[in-house]
Amino acid sequence: MTTIFILLLAAVAMVFMTRSSRKRQKEAMSFRDNLAVGQEVMTGSGYFGTIVAVEDDAITLETTPGNTSRWLRAAIAKLVDPPADAIVVEGSSIETAAAVDAKDERAFDIPEDISSLIDKKSDENGK
Repeated sequence: MTTIFILLLAAVAMVFMTRSSRKRQKEAMSFRDNLAVGQEVMTGSGYFGTIVAVEDDAITLETTPGNTSRWLRAAIAKLVDPPADAIVVEGSSIETAAAVDAKDERAFDIPEDISSLIDKKSDENGK
């Protein structure tokens, strides 16, 4: 009876694993089928670029103006979100991290010489 239960449990686990992997495959295929010119993407190897042309299974990416390379559609891993400070909201009073750093200049002091951080009394005692 326990062996039947263990086998049944293993079969249920296998069904759920294959089901989730099929779902991920379908999502990846629909993502790659919907790639369009102007989207910023990252390839599986970490290459970032903006899509400038889509032809069958070939995607042309541009990293800098005039620098293009062709990639297989399957090599595109994900869309890249624009940086948070690049998003401009009208009438927003939210400051970006760069603006806060520019105001504060130095939020904390960093000593020029690390020896000032060592406790001299404990150093004299050999600790």
